[in-house]
Amino acid sequence: MSMPDTVLEAELPVINRLGLHARAAAKVVSVACRHEVSIVLRCNGREVEARNMMGVLTLAAAKGSKVGVRVEGEQAREALDELTDLFARRFDEGE
Repeated sequence: MSMPDTVLEAELPVINRLGLHARAAAKVVSVACRHEVSIVLRCNGREVEARNMMGVLTLAAAKGSKVGVRVEGEQAREALDELTDLFARRFDEGE
């Protein structure tokens, strides 16, 4: 009997100066693609799959906004922890 998928949700603040621009979005997509999970991001009334670079960019998540994250799958905890850390590190932009 297989275990049911884990579903986790969080709200991550965008704290880097440039917001969720191309380089930052590419890092989010990279995390999503590294894990066996489904990640849905929500911001500004939009909802997109985190593996979709153009979708992530259309969120237009500026500094100060919050991005809702829903992760589903066996590696949900690992993926959410990695995304939380990425947002907290300002996408490694060293500002």
